[in-house]
Amino acid sequence: MADSKGAAASKLVVRKKERTTKTKEVVNVEVKREVKTEVKREVKREMKSSLVKKEEKVLSVGEKVEGSGEVPVEEGAAANGNAAPANANGPNGEYEPMELPPWEIIEGDRIDPFQFKFQFKNVEYSSGRNKTFLCYLVDKGKASDGLLRGYLEDEHTGVHAEEAFFQQSLPDYDPEVKYTITWYMSSSPCAACAAKMVEVLKARKTVKMTLFSARLFEWEEPEIQAGLNALSQVGCKLRMMKPMDFTYVWDTFVQNDDLTFTPWEDCQDNYEYYHEKLADILL
Repeated sequence: MADSKGAAASKLVVRKKERTTKTKEVVNVEVKREVKTEVKREVKREMKSSLVKKEEKVLSVGEKVEGSGEVPVEEGAAANGNAAPANANGPNGEYEPMELPPWEIIEGDRIDPFQFKFQFKNVEYSSGRNKTFLCYLVDKGKASDGLLRGYLEDEHTGVHAEEAFFQQSLPDYDPEVKYTITWYMSSSPCAACAAKMVEVLKARKTVKMTLFSARLFEWEEPEIQAGLNALSQVGCKLRMMKPMDFTYVWDTFVQNDDLTFTPWEDCQDNYEYYHEKLADILL
């Protein structure tokens, strides 16, 4: 009887082990399925989030902040904009600066959706938005010529996008041609660019220009206000971008992969805020 009971107990243990093994196998299979499912979900989330840009942006050393003009500097960094900190490669472990190439104007056909959603957002406090994006349309009045379309991007160093447009995108001027130029800008021109644009528009009498801005650049500064007024007086139409204008730029100038643009929640409110400020400046 003892041997019979021992054999039965042994079989019971074996069955328990088999059930445990099978249970573990089932659990492992379920875990693998869940992992695969989660991976697929994550991929979908990443694809959808490709159209969303985080509001927070970590500024690089030497990167200018619109509005404040402050430049974050790390320990060992050079104070001027021509050098950047390197690894501690000096003989005594100190930092030695290395030269960086100058920024260049970027010209293209379609803007990255990340850049558009961040740089064009019409928030009042635009920290980190240190670039100017200028999307342009040029109509020369001839159907055979079609529309000249593209965008320029600068780093607020050297030549700004506004000046670069007349130097690179439309360098030649024919006084016999009537030009209709439309700009969509991430922010309105600085005082220096406004002055140069006034000179160009005075010299090129057959140019009609409309400028839509997502934000007003340092609009409280007297020299900025004077520049915008001078532009208005030479015939440049100044407008703030409405939600429908952001949608138009998205469809026309952004690498959107045929996805629909949805304006951010406070887009209309911010437009009304800037529209009121611009109206006060141009009184």
